[in-house]
Amino acid sequence: MSAEATNPEARPDARPELRRRGRTRLDLRRLGRAALLGPTSRDRLPDAIGHVAEAHRAHHPDADLSILRRAYVLAESSHRGQMRKSGEPYITHPLAVTLILAELGAETTTLTASLLHDTVEDTEVTLEQVREEFGDEVCFIVDGVTKVEKIDYGAAAEPETFRKMLVATGNDVRVMSIKLADRLHNMRTLGVMRPDKQARIAKVTRDVLIPLAERLGVQALKTELEDLVFAILHPEEYEHTRALIAAHAGERDPLPAIAESVRVVLREAGIHAEVLVRPRHFVSVHRISRKRGELRGSDFGRLLILVGENADCYGVLGELHTCFTPVVSEFKDFIAVPKFNLYQSLHTAFATSGGHVAEVIVRTRQMHRVAEAGVVALGNPYATAAAVTATAGAAAGSAEACADPYEERVDPTRPGWLSRLLDWQQSAPDPDTFWSVLRAELAQDREITVFRADGGTLGLPGGASCIDAAYAQHGEAAHGCIGARVNGRLTSLTSRLSDGDTVQLLLAHDASSGPSADWLEHAHTPAARIAISSWLKAHPDGAAATTTAARAPLSVVGARGGGGNAVADLPDATVRLAGCCTPVPPDAVAGFVVRGGAVTVHRVQCAAVAQMRSLGRTSVAVHWRATADCRVTLLAESFGRPHLLADLTEAIAREGVEVVSATVEPPVEQRVRHSYTLQLPDATGLPALMRAMRDVPGVYDVSRA
Repeated sequence: MSAEATNPEARPDARPELRRRGRTRLDLRRLGRAALLGPTSRDRLPDAIGHVAEAHRAHHPDADLSILRRAYVLAESSHRGQMRKSGEPYITHPLAVTLILAELGAETTTLTASLLHDTVEDTEVTLEQVREEFGDEVCFIVDGVTKVEKIDYGAAAEPETFRKMLVATGNDVRVMSIKLADRLHNMRTLGVMRPDKQARIAKVTRDVLIPLAERLGVQALKTELEDLVFAILHPEEYEHTRALIAAHAGERDPLPAIAESVRVVLREAGIHAEVLVRPRHFVSVHRISRKRGELRGSDFGRLLILVGENADCYGVLGELHTCFTPVVSEFKDFIAVPKFNLYQSLHTAFATSGGHVAEVIVRTRQMHRVAEAGVVALGNPYATAAAVTATAGAAAGSAEACADPYEERVDPTRPGWLSRLLDWQQSAPDPDTFWSVLRAELAQDREITVFRADGGTLGLPGGASCIDAAYAQHGEAAHGCIGARVNGRLTSLTSRLSDGDTVQLLLAHDASSGPSADWLEHAHTPAARIAISSWLKAHPDGAAATTTAARAPLSVVGARGGGGNAVADLPDATVRLAGCCTPVPPDAVAGFVVRGGAVTVHRVQCAAVAQMRSLGRTSVAVHWRATADCRVTLLAESFGRPHLLADLTEAIAREGVEVVSATVEPPVEQRVRHSYTLQLPDATGLPALMRAMRDVPGVYDVSRA
């Protein structure tokens, strides 16, 4: 991207503590000048990208670097004469971006595209030239990171650039890898900008690019971006945190001694492990200080334990929890249940005899590589297994070996959140809507996976409700969703889902059904919110019908009453069937004399039977007449929808059953409870009647009272 930067050496406020420890800072000005000193021999790499080649070979020893030489020659010649605002030759920017990616372990195609990522945007080089020279794969990536023209899009240029980049990332995650490295270098050298422009760029980095780095698992870029943004947007808090770290540097750090104790324990257990002390970065120290107040020496870092195999991770955990006092609340197993951004590790903490609490991360070396570099560490996700094997993972990015990137392809690294972004961005043509919704979506910092009733899965943001699941699974057909079962239990659509839940969504057959305005309060995904808002805008009258105020229960009472065909062994006594359990033949029943001399008949399982006996009520034997007709009260639970009462009474009538009375309670969270007292011509028809009532759309349960 058109980077505007300053020379970090000329900045009196340069912050060396933000640089990675143990790494020599390259003199990019010197490298840039070296790039302009004349032609380079064709049989070797230009001196200016020697550091890139060295870093790349460290991860890919057998990589063919000839394509990098050609890419550098084109980038240097096309950018020749261009200068950054700091006065550095412009070629220093793509070199720095490429070096960042090379150190993360990016494969050759990514580095080639990184060297060329600004050529189409800022020079006379065209995409066709890039395609002819380097192939479709490199061309696609370069196009993906190229900004749209501001002259064409005006104020919408930035949102539309990110939209274009996200769509390209959906086909190739390496597009976003280059963008993140590009932004990191620009943030490192942002001091030449006006303060207001620094703040604007830092806010976009905070709201969009840092969440994207987190979701792609590129922690090495994310943490440095966080610190740089922190210094610009919160200078006072940054200086306070800087002072805390400086004060700690002058004190005795307990972590090295704790690390040595851990090494001894693991060595005696026969576990080969590397135990390192990892200092926390600035934002991490700031968060810990806000959470815990006064910081102790062990709070400024964590122990990182690297092992060879997954089983060794749990072996280390067992030794730590056996030899030290574990802090149980700090244990998290991200190996058995990885995070949505590919992250795997065991997290724990233990207390030492000296009163210190040490936080520990345990992972394999491969997990560590993925934790630091995320999708960058996965190389080329589109290379065939045969190609990867043949090249030892080094030259898998060559343009000639890749399929056409413009064809739709299944990316094995594409996470669920990215698929959701690609889906809803098509429904948000307005750049302002896209921009605001994108930030809101990326603010969701947790991902859950729920299982569908048909065996599939849905990836949703943390806090998602059944409404979000409905639109994720059914699209616009979710307008007719009337309820859900979560883990087999009926629940309202507004219920929040948890990781691992199984959700079954119930759709109405009535085409006129639609969402209510209340759904917007419980919808978290952009796809759901956009779809609901569009429906409500198109059906203003339909929304009012679903949000009417609560009303009194509706009752319909017939003329018949009495005890049906129950007979009490008490002459001339009035017999009544209890409304609490509505016994019918051939239920086992018991009768009790109540006030007025009447006999109330209950099923023997009814809770009222024990209560009657405890009150000393007189028990009376009861039997059924030979006639088959009976009276019963049924409870029907359903989701509210138009014409539901009419459909239920019609279903009852088709079974030849008479409605003695009916009560419909006011809707609660779109659920309605119906109570029917029915006169059946034959008690054996009760199961068929209950099945017929359950078959009415919207009814999810029918039971005896």
